[in-house]
Amino acid sequence: MRVGEQSTDPIDQVLGEVPMPASLTPEDVRLAVRAVVVHTAEEWPTGPLCRNDGASYPCRLHRWGRRVLETHGLNERQIEALIRHGNPFVHVPFPFTATASTECSGSTDCCL
Repeated sequence: MRVGEQSTDPIDQVLGEVPMPASLTPEDVRLAVRAVVVHTAEEWPTGPLCRNDGASYPCRLHRWGRRVLETHGLNERQIEALIRHGNPFVHVPFPFTATASTECSGSTDCCL
């Protein structure tokens, strides 16, 4: 499901989207990194489901995390790199600048 598409998950239809923070803080960005990494896709015979809670992928928290990270300035490629890295405690600089390094050493203070 992409941005703008309507979810068919009953919980999504009842609760709607997780609201965006009024202004982003470093804590919002840390939580967003955790959300996209922990709530990533896992393949099942019925299709991809959220690895953390079994909801349709992408679940509400994964979508919220992506929106926060995109608002913070990360592009799709950088968000996918965070997910592949698999560490929910990766450090994303605040404020994020386009000139930040995109290499990751695998440590918990890795930055993009």
